[in-house]
Amino acid sequence: MLTDPIADMLTRIRNANKALHEHATMPSSRMKVEIARLLKEEGYIRDYHVEKGESFDTLVVDLKFGRNRERVISGLKRVSKPGRRVYARKDRLPRVLGGMGVAILSTSSGLVTSRTAQERGIGGEVVAFIW
Repeated sequence: MLTDPIADMLTRIRNANKALHEHATMPSSRMKVEIARLLKEEGYIRDYHVEKGESFDTLVVDLKFGRNRERVISGLKRVSKPGRRVYARKDRLPRVLGGMGVAILSTSSGLVTSRTAQERGIGGEVVAFIW
């Protein structure tokens, strides 16, 4: 059974966040690194880095918590799955929690947030919601 690597990434981050771990590790890919970059830009994670391995590289995501160990990420959801792709046109971009969350879109110019896609006037595949 083949699993979805992006859903696996989001699940690992969700589980590490729930268990209040400092880091979440996973096999690296360009798409996962781009998602981590967007999470850092939006302030949901502290940092990320790729550790070189013998057979494969590992992506390490440093999770972010508030003063009293309250979680910064309250939810992650994979929207477009291999079995059911979800696309958004430029005039119908998704809003997560009325603008409180972030939608990640895969566009012809790379992975962007729904806010950036709105500014550029482009649509794309809705990869995930983060809030």
